[in-house]
Formats: sequence, C-alpha cells, structure tokens
Amino acid sequence: MGNLSLKMFENPTLLGWFIWSVGYGIVFLFYLWICAFSQRVCTIFALFYSFIVFWYLLIIWINFDINVYGYQLGLVIPWFGKYNLNFSLGIDGLSLSFMLLTSFIMILCVFLVICTKKKPINYLLHLFLIQLFLLASFMTTNLFFFFIFFESVLIPMFLIIGVWGSRDRKMNAAYYFFLYTLFGSFFLMFGILYLYVIGSSTEYVVLSNINLTELEQKILWICFFVPFAVKVPMFPFHIWLPEAHVEAPTIGSVVLASLLLKLGGYGFLRFTLPMFYVGTNYFFHVVYLLAIISIIYASLTAIRQNDLKKVIAYSSVAHMNLIVLGIFSGNSVAVQGSIYLMLAHGFTSGALFCCVGVLYDRFSTRTISHFSGLVQGMPLFSIFFFIFTLANMGFPGTANFVGELMIFIGLSDKNLFILMLAATSVVFGAIYSIWIYNRIVFGTARQVLTHSDLNRYEFVVLGIFALCYSYLDYCLIR
Repeated sequence: MGNLSLKMFENPTLLGWFIWSVGYGIVFLFYLWICAFSQRVCTIFALFYSFIVFWYLLIIWINFDINVYGYQLGLVIPWFGKYNLNFSLGIDGLSLSFMLLTSFIMILCVFLVICTKKKPINYLLHLFLIQLFLLASFMTTNLFFFFIFFESVLIPMFLIIGVWGSRDRKMNAAYYFFLYTLFGSFFLMFGILYLYVIGSSTEYVVLSNINLTELEQKILWICFFVPFAVKVPMFPFHIWLPEAHVEAPTIGSVVLASLLLKLGGYGFLRFTLPMFYVGTNYFFHVVYLLAIISIIYASLTAIRQNDLKKVIAYSSVAHMNLIVLGIFSGNSVAVQGSIYLMLAHGFTSGALFCCVGVLYDRFSTRTISHFSGLVQGMPLFSIFFFIFTLANMGFPGTANFVGELMIFIGLSDKNLFILMLAATSVVFGAIYSIWIYNRIVFGTARQVLTHSDLNRYEFVVLGIFALCYSYLDYCLIR
C-alpha cells in the first residue's frame, strides 16, 4: 500500500487523488471497526465517505472534456514491469457515466443500511469494497486488472447474499451466483492470457490494434461474450439472478440490479464489440436469438410470479436483454439508447427493490396475494411505487421510454422481425406492471391501517431516487 500511495503522489492527477481517497477511506473504516468505535461514529464516517467519493466524481465530471475522443485523466502505475503489466487507469464518457451511477447508488445504500440495521458496520465494509471494485473495473484500461476487479466483486456480494440473506435458501442462491460467474470467468481468463501471449501486453489500447486471424477473432469473441452474458444475464445463464434477488437482503438486491448487471453491458461495449468485430458480425444472429428468448421467457415468467422480488428480477432480465439487442444492433442510435436504458434501469430497479423492502419490513412477506388496498394506509408509498412502476414499464415521457425508443429505432434499420419480437417486452411489461400495481395498491384493505407509511429515511431515499430519475429524464428528453 505504501508503494501505491507513493506512486499516487508522483502522479498528482485528479484521477490519482480519487483512487487514493477511495482506497484509504475503506482502510480507515476498517480501522474504526477493528478499534471497536461506536456504530454511530462508523455510520457517520461511512455517510461522509460516500459523499466525498461522489463529490470527487462530480469534480472529474466538471473537468471532463466531452469533445476529446478516448481516455482522459490517464494514470499509469508501474506494477509488474518485468512482465509489462502496469496498473493503468483512464476514463471516457462511458466509464464516467457508470462511475457516477455507482457512487450515487452507494450513497442511497448507506442510508438504507443506517435505517435498517442495528449494527451496520460489516454491511458498510462490504458495500464499499463492492464500490471500490466496480469503480476500478470501469476505470482500468488494462485487461489483466479488469479481470481481477471483475472477479473481486464476487467475494463481498457472495457474503452479503449468504450471510445477510432473508430466507433459508440464501446459501444456495449465493453459490448459484458464485458458480455461474466463476464459470464465465474461465473463458475470460483464457481470452486475456491468449491476448497477452500474442500481444505481449494486456493494455486495452495495445490489444485493440493487434491483427487477429478470423478464427482467433471468433474464439476470442466467445471467450469475452460468455462472462458478460452470464453477468447480464442472458438465457441460459439467467438462473442465478432470480434466486440471488429473492434471497438477498434489500440492499443486496439494489446493488445487484442497479450496478452489478451493468458490468455485463459495459463489457460488451468496452471489449467484445470494438476488439472482436469479425466475431461480432459472425455471431450476431446467435446473440439476437438468445436475447429474444431471454426477453420473451423472462417477461412471461414475470407475469406468473407471486413473489414481488421475482417479478422485478425477471423484469430486469428482460430489460437487460433488450439492452443487449441494442448493443449488438450495429446502429449508433440503438447503442446510445442501450446506454441510456442501462442508466435509467439502474434507478428504476433499485427504487423498486427499495419499495419491496419497505413492504417486507412491515409485513414480513413478499407474496403478492397477501397485499391489497395499500393506498388506504400507505398513500406516500403508493405514490412512489406508481412513479417507478410507470418508469419500469417504459411509459412515454420517462427515461426508460427514451432508451427503449432509441433501441427500437436502431433495430428497425437492422431487422423488422427482430424489432417486432423485441417490442413484445413493452406489451408484457405493461401487463405485469399494471396487474401488480392494481393488485397491491387498490382493492379491499387487509390490515393495512395497522402499518405505518414511509418513515423519514425511506421517504428521503425514495424521494432522491425520484428526483434524480426525473433529472435524468429531463436530460434525455432535452
């Protein structure tokens, strides 16, 4: 750690100070925990630390030049010089967008931890480790270190699901999540090692310019497609996601849906498409087939679920596979729409899982048939749930609608039949969204009046979700 900090001071860039603050903030939080400081001190520092990280990113955003193509604020830290492996960092518009989303969601997760856990320090340490690994994954320009951070996210997320999960199958769900992701990682590791052997480097800029044969392009495309398809997830790698969502605590579900799934889309955009374009052109029919199967299957499965978390989980599968269609459409409008939809989905899915957590805290169940007439006793909750339900179904005027519309426009230039099949996600999404909201909020009340509406912490979290989503919606429509 000392050598790392020395290199940071030798490269006093804005990005270097940002990495320094993130890393040493976690170390200091761990120190507070080891020294048995009070929970109040730890939570106050955690909240302050999360705001500092977001504030740093806002400064980077302000200093970011949108007219410059490629990476900015580059930082290279010599690591394994003998093997030509350097810890290199840089950001562009794509990585900065997901970094801002990550740090913002983490602030809200800290609020949720503080208001729902009596001893939240262990939770907070794992959350900030996830934040560190995600930010590093988005910033690094070296495939070797991307692989390390991409896999490191598994460990704290595995513990959040397995230790603090809400039901008896939590360990099964944790192992599902771990093993499926580990399976995809073998492909990614092989691809990176092969590129290192033929290119003598794992730098993204270097490997993007090496000449590969057609067979190498196809093999490496598969190696880089499988791990990101697992993370999205796409059929048939989707089984882990509903299990993980159902068994994970509310905060775990928020992190999964809002952030971790975006690693798959980011990997497609960053590595699979630009580096292996021959493989992309060769396999795009397979991608379309898997994405369409995933959309239709997940949408139909969401309709027949009786667990609120499973409905939102399968809805996330459908939305993320619509994003995959846009990414592999070969149309710039659809690719931009996919990025917008990923950002919008990060807000809507996280907010919906927060709403489910509110109900579970009061009723100790997520079974849809248990709820009815919530509007009579929980009007504030009903309003927020209505806003995010409209957003999730892509109602016109929402940011989700903008992203989906751009994807459909891009697909119309590619294949009208694929467009028609992809558009079924809108129909099915409206069906299960309207049905669930009507079933839960309206009707005859069942002991609702004995339960309180949103407390001030829950109101703040959902209110911030709504305000920031509205701002995103304003930016996209403008």
